[in-house]
This record gives sequence, structure tokens and C-alpha cells, in this order.
Amino acid sequence: MTKPRDITFFQTLYKCYAQPLTKKYNRTLCTIAGATDSETTDYSVAKPFSEIPGPKGLPYFGTLFQYRLGRYRNIDRLQDALMEQHRTYGKIMKETLLGETSIHLFDPDYIKLVYQNEGKNPYLKPLLETAQIYRKMRHMSPGLGNMNGEEWYRLRSAVQKMMLRPKEVTVYLPLVLEVADDFLARIKSLRDENGEVKEFANEAAKWSLESSAMTCFEKRLGYLHGREDNSDEGQKMVDSNTTLFCQSAKLKYSLPLYRIFPTPKWKKLTEAEDYFFGRGQRLISECVSEIKTLSDKGQLEDGQYKFMSYLMSRPELDLKDVSIICLSLFADGLRTTVPALLFNLYTLATNPEVQEKVLEEIRTVLPVDGVMITPEIINQMTYLKACVKETFRLFPVGLDVSRILQKNIVIGGYQLPTGTQVVLNNFVLFKNPKHFVDPEDFHPERWLRDGSACNVHPYILTPFGHGVRMCAGRRFAEQELYVLLTKILLKYQIQWHHGKMGQKYEILMVPDCPAQFSFVKR
Repeated sequence: MTKPRDITFFQTLYKCYAQPLTKKYNRTLCTIAGATDSETTDYSVAKPFSEIPGPKGLPYFGTLFQYRLGRYRNIDRLQDALMEQHRTYGKIMKETLLGETSIHLFDPDYIKLVYQNEGKNPYLKPLLETAQIYRKMRHMSPGLGNMNGEEWYRLRSAVQKMMLRPKEVTVYLPLVLEVADDFLARIKSLRDENGEVKEFANEAAKWSLESSAMTCFEKRLGYLHGREDNSDEGQKMVDSNTTLFCQSAKLKYSLPLYRIFPTPKWKKLTEAEDYFFGRGQRLISECVSEIKTLSDKGQLEDGQYKFMSYLMSRPELDLKDVSIICLSLFADGLRTTVPALLFNLYTLATNPEVQEKVLEEIRTVLPVDGVMITPEIINQMTYLKACVKETFRLFPVGLDVSRILQKNIVIGGYQLPTGTQVVLNNFVLFKNPKHFVDPEDFHPERWLRDGSACNVHPYILTPFGHGVRMCAGRRFAEQELYVLLTKILLKYQIQWHHGKMGQKYEILMVPDCPAQFSFVKR
């Protein structure tokens, strides 16, 4: 009798249907992917899916209890489990968790193969499955990250011009600058006698919401002005977002009882989602109402409410689609741009010689105080951009990227059938001396022209993903990050007087300690 843990659904399909096919017919159904000299590229003779190495587990539950009670039980340090699995099983590994089998890839050539074979409409598993369930429960649009196929392509095509073209994103630069200046004033007001801001991560999160609100709704929320009513709301928004990610991480490695009845963790998550998206939806409703009122009166100026007006003008988008696109851009910075900012400040603070080189570059392209930062000026900051890229290598915000194969391919000499979920684990490559010289060192020069990383594999460091499913908010995030780092460095020397900062897993990666930076006035 076949054991469930040894034979997967796809393997059964293969045995029943694929094996009887002739070699010629099989080749017409499959994509022949490249491999090393010792690995076959012929799907019909490649090693079967069942022989891919990996940790053994129980039927259905798979390796769940290793994450709950065993060697990997510290979910905060999930990256350590991935590193150990890579050392144990090599460049390709199979793991089953709660009835779903995934293939983990730890090699840039294997990652390249997946991207090269993903087609026009790549399929992926949602980063936050809990968000997908919640949005369905609340009758919301699932959003770009939770869609696949033609439905995803429809939404992506509608936002591509506005969100992915650099020239379009730079239109919002004056709004970003306005909020950045207010955040600098906020830092000044919060500095203690040593220049330290105790709850800087919270303040950075409020900056992100304030900046995103200006982009999406052209509205100031007041989270940076210190008024008690707005500050309380801003803190609740930040806390709600933190809760929903923390609970999602815990639920991902728990028995899925929340799918049957509302468990305590699920209740906490839905309460956080309700508060955050309730406030976000109110902002959207107010903005839509204002646009319609101004339009009816003939008072809507050209370029006013640009982002929302553009989305509302797209015939393929209904109000649910418009809402979730805005909510995503409004919220996503809290778990992407904010940690990236904190990690960049940390690498600069702990490498003062690099910090001074960045400042020198900034003063070269901005020789006079008060000169407006323009897209052209940002483009000249090659060393700052190299620092950001090097920080993404040492402190990645995401551990992995997932894809669901839409065709049969051979990777590592093994058959990977259509429908296989593949996890691309770039993280384990970032500190590998095979790929990077002195991988533990913060060395931005490696990313400059003729630097040591000039020949690094192009599929290793892709912090915003790759291809058509690259992060839709990438241009906005980069613009905000470059502007704020520039303004902070012009005004303050950043210092760090605490222990080593690491990372912990909460679906995405965040600092594992309070971000208590000192801002010493220049």
C-alpha cells in the first residue's frame, strides 16, 4: 500500500499517465530545462519527483511538529532552519507541511530556470494566506498578491503605467519630500539629551503611513504632528499591522483549526485587520467622494488626486479593485520600506566611514542647502544606491519567493510536474563566499562599476522579485527610501550604541531588537 508521505499527488499522476507515454510524446508536453553536466535535461529520463531529498514527516502533517516542538520550533529564526536544511539536503529539497508539498531551491541557476519558464501569467501562492481568507470573508477584492491567471493580469495591466514606470512615480516626489521634512522635524522633537529616539521604529511606521496617504489620497493624516487624537490613531494603525503579521506567522506553522472555527489567534488577526482596513477604507471613501464632488462642480484640477483618479478612470477596475490597490500601497510600506529603512540606518551607523562617503556624495550632488531633490539628483547617487543594495543583501526583507509551475520542467535532474509549488530561497546565498567576497562584511563598493559583484549571478539578489510579478510598489518604496536617507544624513550623523541588530521572521523580516538610533546634529 502506498504511503502518503512517500507518494505525492503529482507523483501518482505521473505513474498513472506520464510513464505510458512514448518518449517523443512526452517531450512535446514538457519543457526541457538546462542543468549541470551531471544532470539530465530530459524529463522522460529524469529522476522522479519522489526521489527529491528532504526531511521526513508524518502523513498530511509533514514536518509541522518540527516547527512546533522540534528542532525548528523557534519560528522567529526561520532563516536558521532554512540554512540548516540547505546544508543537509543540498541545492534542492522537498518538504511537506499540512498536506502541501513544496520544493525549495537553493541555487541561482535553479532559480533562473523557474523564472525563465514562468510564462506570461506566473502563478504563486499568496504571501499571506490569512489575508486571502480574510478578504474573501469580508467580500473584498483579493488584490494583486492573491490573484493568479487572467484575473491577475487584468489588475496588473491596469496599474502598470501608474506604479511601475519611473517617470510616473517621480510625479509624487514633491509629496514625498513634504512628508520627509515633517518626519525630520518629528525626529528633532523626540531626541533625548544624547540624540537618541527611543521608539524610532514606531515613528518610522507613522512616516510610512503619512507618506503613503499623500501618494494614494493626497491627504495628511497628522500622525507626525504629535496631536494626541491623531497620534493614538496612528499608533493603533501601526499596532494592528504588526499584530496581523505576527499572528499570520504563527498560524502558518499551526494546525489550521482557524479554517474551521475562530481560534484565539484568528480572532486577534481579524480584529487587527478590521481596524486597519476599516480606517483605510474610510480614507478611500472620503477621497472618492471628494473627487466626484469636485468633478460634478467642474472644479477638479488637472493632476489633482492623480493616483486615485487614474484608478477610477480604468474601465476594467471596479470600486473593490480600486480599494484594494490603494489599501495595498498604503499598507505595504509598513512591512517593506520601514524595515528596509531601519536596516539601512543600522548598516550606516555601524559603518561610519561608509556613512561619511555617502554624505560626501550627497553634498556633491546637492552643493547648496535647500536645493530641491529631483529625480535627476537621485539618479546621481550611485554610492547611496550601492549602500541600499548591500543592505538588502545583509538584511533581506523577504526570505523567499514562491511560484507554482505551469509546465513540467527538470531542475537538478529531477522531474517537477505542472502544479508543483517551488520556493526560491535566495536568502541562503547572500552570505555564501562562493558568490560574494568577504560575505559577512558591509561593502557597498562591490556593487559599483567594476566592483567585486559586477559578475555576480543576476538571479541571486532580487529584493523586489523578478519579472512580471515583481513588487508593484517597488518604485514608490525606492523613492521614499532614497529621499529620507538623504535628508537624514544631511542633518544628522547616525549612531548606534546598543548590541548587534539581527532579524526575526514575521512573514517578512524585521529587526529583532528596538531600533534605538542616536541622531547627532551635524
